[in-house]
Amino acid sequence: MNNHNIPACVWKVRVEVLKWFLVATVACTCVGVVYIQWTHIWILRAEMSEITQRFRPLETAGTEGGICCDCAVFYGVSCYHRFPERRKHEDGRDKREVTEQRKQRKRRQKRHTFVHLVPVSLQSYNDHDTTVLSWALGQSRGEGLQVSGDTVTVEAEGTYFIYSQVLYKDTTWMMGHVITKRLKGAETKLMKCLKSMPSNVSQPLNTCYTAGIYFLESGSTLQLSVPRKSAELILTAHATFMGLFSI
Repeated sequence: MNNHNIPACVWKVRVEVLKWFLVATVACTCVGVVYIQWTHIWILRAEMSEITQRFRPLETAGTEGGICCDCAVFYGVSCYHRFPERRKHEDGRDKREVTEQRKQRKRRQKRHTFVHLVPVSLQSYNDHDTTVLSWALGQSRGEGLQVSGDTVTVEAEGTYFIYSQVLYKDTTWMMGHVITKRLKGAETKLMKCLKSMPSNVSQPLNTCYTAGIYFLESGSTLQLSVPRKSAELILTAHATFMGLFSI
């Protein structure tokens, strides 16, 4: 049939039918989109409700005495604050750990006690043919060693590294010094240092350094002396010094 022979009224009906078909299609599409969105919202609400039901025991455990740690660990939530007894126990353990750390730090400081002494003055004793040096603290750490005048008193017994150096300015051909330990009336010469002095010079200078490792008892004292009365020494901190540290 030729389209030119179709009456105008038929064309009008066809257009109206097509229009309503398009409207219906759009409406169905919108309804489908709304349904899908509503479905997603319903699923989200269901999940939120399930989560709320799961975590509700965690919120009421503190007042109702419920056990929540297993579920809290499972869901990655801490309920530590709901148990004051456990918190008190943990706090006590923390305090003990801090106290132990302080004790260990004090023990380390005690083990690493040291003093480095610098010269202050000389005292010559003619009857003993001796010159004794008096000291001042250059550096120190810990309380295991005490300095008083010309002696060092050991309060914390242990093994110590002892060192000393003296700069001599004397015309005597041989100079040296001795470190003596005294304990309960007994006297022990721990170290000796001897050095030949240069000759044929107007101002002879020479240093003598010595060091050693010794066990020192609590209450023992150390003294550095030069076995020569009226010995001439250079009393500068970088040239004449004495020290000891625990090892």
